[in-house]
Amino acid sequence: MYVGTAYHGWQIQKNAVTVQETLQQAVSKVVKHPVHFTGAGRTDAGVHARVYIANFRTTSTIPCDRMPLAFNARLPDDIVIVSAREVSEGFNAILSCRKKEYTYQVYNSRIRNAFYVDRAYFYPKHLDEGIMADAAQQFVGTHDFAAVRDVGTNVRSTVRTVYYFNVKREGDLITLKVCANGFLYNMVRIMAGTVLYAAEGKLTPEGIGEILLRGNRVEAGPTVPPGGLYMTKLWYKEPVGLETDREAEEPERSSSPA
Repeated sequence: MYVGTAYHGWQIQKNAVTVQETLQQAVSKVVKHPVHFTGAGRTDAGVHARVYIANFRTTSTIPCDRMPLAFNARLPDDIVIVSAREVSEGFNAILSCRKKEYTYQVYNSRIRNAFYVDRAYFYPKHLDEGIMADAAQQFVGTHDFAAVRDVGTNVRSTVRTVYYFNVKREGDLITLKVCANGFLYNMVRIMAGTVLYAAEGKLTPEGIGEILLRGNRVEAGPTVPPGGLYMTKLWYKEPVGLETDREAEEPERSSSPA
C-alpha cells in the first residue's frame, strides 16, 4: 500500500520521484542486487493504493515471510510492504490481473476537513447521492469509453467492461467504487467528474449513454483531482495472498446507494 501524495505516480520517470523507483532502490539494498518491479498499474501523480501488487525476481535467500519487515525498514513511511510470497514463473502483476477496483472519495461538506486534504475531493455544494448512483449505473456494462479518457498512452481499443459502479454516503464522505477489466488513462477520474456533473444538473444520468456512444470527451465531466483516488481491489488468475482474492472470485453486483 502507499500514499501517493509525495510521488509522481507509480512508474519511473527521469526527473520525478515515483513509487516504483523508491521501492526498487530500497529493495535492492536489502537483497544486494538490482531489481525491477512490475506493477499492477500506472497510478498517476497523487493517486493512492490501499492494495497494490508488484512482482520482481531475486536470488536472495531471505524467506518471504521476513521480506516485509526487511524492506519496510528501508522504505519511507508512506510506502508499506504488507506481505510477500512466491508466485509462478509466468506471473506478471499487470498482465495476470483479471479485474481492478478503484475507489474515489468525495468529502461533501460546507467546511473542509483537514484530515482529508489530498485524501478526498472537497466539494462544498450538497450532492444528491441518489442522482450520483443513477448516473454511475449508466457506465456499467461493455462500452467504448473513449469519451471518458484523456489523451495518454496509446491503446489498441477503448472498449472496456465495467462490472459495477456503486455510490455510498457515510455522513459527509461519499465513496464511488468502480470495478472493470481495465481502465483507460484518467478514466475513473473522468467518470467520477461526470457523475458529479449529473448531481449538479449539468447533464442527466440517462444522457451518459449517449455521451459514450458519441465518444466526445468534451461532453463528459471534468477530470477530478487525483488525491481522492485509491486502488482498492485486485483479482488475479492465481492466488497472490490478498484478502481481496478471497472476498470475491467474481465482482459484486451493483447495489442501491446507502
